[in-house]
Amino acid sequence: MSRITYVIKRIGKMDFNRMQETARMLHKKTGKPTAWLLADMGKCAMKYNAGYMDYKIAEMYRLNDAQRRTVITRGISNEIVRRMNDKAYWHFFDDKTQFNTLFEKWVQRDWIRADESMTQDKLSAFLKGKDQVIYKPLEGSSGQGIVKYKQEDWQELPLFMDQLSEAGPGILEEVVIQHPEMARMCPTSVNTVRIATLLGDKKEGIVYAFLRIGNGRVMDNVDCGGMAARVDLDSGKLLTVGADKQGNTFAKHPMTGTDIIGFQIPFFEEAKQMCIEAMRVVPQVRFVAWDVAITEKGPRFIEGNSFPSHAVPQFAAHYPDGIGILPEFRKFIDI
Repeated sequence: MSRITYVIKRIGKMDFNRMQETARMLHKKTGKPTAWLLADMGKCAMKYNAGYMDYKIAEMYRLNDAQRRTVITRGISNEIVRRMNDKAYWHFFDDKTQFNTLFEKWVQRDWIRADESMTQDKLSAFLKGKDQVIYKPLEGSSGQGIVKYKQEDWQELPLFMDQLSEAGPGILEEVVIQHPEMARMCPTSVNTVRIATLLGDKKEGIVYAFLRIGNGRVMDNVDCGGMAARVDLDSGKLLTVGADKQGNTFAKHPMTGTDIIGFQIPFFEEAKQMCIEAMRVVPQVRFVAWDVAITEKGPRFIEGNSFPSHAVPQFAAHYPDGIGILPEFRKFIDI
């Protein structure tokens, strides 16, 4: 593809309305002229394949060119996934029933497929003895469509089945009870550790780990108001403040007051070993971000992501020196 053709395609894909909204918001935050921000955003789109959200989250407006070259933008992230992950095998991760079946060894919780094949007798047997269950759409991301149900919600079982039918094909799972130490951080959500593994050409193993922390809602996902903090791969301690998608930072959890920097994740070594073992189950999907819950009995998989979000490991607050996470990937692959 010629440079001119590439530029034309990039311009055609730009969302100018969102770019203008982002530039106006950043003008209020930084004082930089809106026109300058728009021009710089366009430059980053052309030069670094960065979208307006990349520009905002990584705070590219404060970085020089050398620092910008260390940021994983959407374009770079897409290229990594395209190269590393054979799309013919994504279904093992994208379909939650297939994931739970294939990785049963590390999931270790009761679940049932919630679709037209689910009878009232099957649902009744699944719900027996449970106080709460989680419904998840069969396919989906960013925590969209996930609902927690309590025992009172299924007292009228036919009505509950109708409600599930309206939600669409999904999966019902027993609720994971997280380790008390993880609940001390935030008790309203299961705070999961996102551990990314890469079967690279140069090296194989863990690229990064972040703790995703809830902030009052059922989900810890950053798209649902949660935050993230970077985990030291050797110690399992949090290295950074918590940061959310809006750019807010937290030294202590705003609800519980728990210190974020230095927080020790229980069973972190076991969680790492679990992910390293699991990364070889589907070797055609070489780059996976695993969401790991920590229970009193050890780590458990919530899900694996065959198209990992590049936003969580790219918050500017986690890289105060302006050097992003791309150099970590270059230890594994040429990019």
